[in-house]
Amino acid sequence: MNNLALLFSNNILPIFLAAGTGFLAAKYLKVNARSISKVAFFIFSPCLIFTLITTSQLGDYEVLRMASYALVNILVIGAVAWVIGRLIRLERRLLIALLLSTMFVNAGNYGLSLNLFAFGEPGLAHASIYFVISAILMYTLGVVIASLGKFSLKDALVGLLKIPIVYAVILGMLFTRFEWHLPLPFDRTVTILGNAAIPVLMVLMGIQLANAKWNGEKLAMAVTNSVRLVAAPLLAILLSTPFGLHGVARQAGILEASMPTAVISIILATEYDVEPGFVTMAVVTTTLLSPLTLTPLLAYLGA
Repeated sequence: MNNLALLFSNNILPIFLAAGTGFLAAKYLKVNARSISKVAFFIFSPCLIFTLITTSQLGDYEVLRMASYALVNILVIGAVAWVIGRLIRLERRLLIALLLSTMFVNAGNYGLSLNLFAFGEPGLAHASIYFVISAILMYTLGVVIASLGKFSLKDALVGLLKIPIVYAVILGMLFTRFEWHLPLPFDRTVTILGNAAIPVLMVLMGIQLANAKWNGEKLAMAVTNSVRLVAAPLLAILLSTPFGLHGVARQAGILEASMPTAVISIILATEYDVEPGFVTMAVVTTTLLSPLTLTPLLAYLGA
């Protein structure tokens, strides 16, 4: 028990304390979450993704293995959530909200920080690959899914052209492939903005928690929490073997896949008007409940 308490206080509590500053800012400073989310969406996150891609020290095989692992995890969990949602006959917009809440995890502000605390720089390197894939899917497939609640598939696909992180990924891959380098002033600017992403997203998480409203969808919320916090870690553990993950790579991959619902899901749900209240509450409940699953998971992974 003492070991679990120590794991929680050293690895998870600092993240909640940082988010708490955002909670207090929302309550007492009346901070506008939408403005902050737009800055994070259009400036900080793309710079972080570009920096992570261009500075990764992992070999091509390690990157491909973790990327494939992340992709399969996300898609399989999405399939599980979709099947359950259809079985319990959720209407279209709520089903889309369920998918956004279960497929996409808080792999950045929560996951990267937790991996760094638990497994150091090697864990952060592997976790960054998972985060990049998660972010790519969030801003591509996630945007398409969210858009389907309001727009046609064609309009949703066209909307991808407006997502800055898509271009950050493409540019990052090109710079890595051809060994290009930004001029030093631009490189330092992108690095500074990228470094701001994680703390800003942590604060944003607290702001969103302060503004959360319950919409009464108890069954759908129970499914979201069960899939995100119980089914996802079990699936991640099972998939680590066929993908040949060992050591720090296995630790980082499983931990990333087990994170609570991504805060950025709220942004997508709000932008495309697909049950933002439900998605916000999913972020709140999975985040607040996550220490109950992540702390023993850290013990299992040998943190």
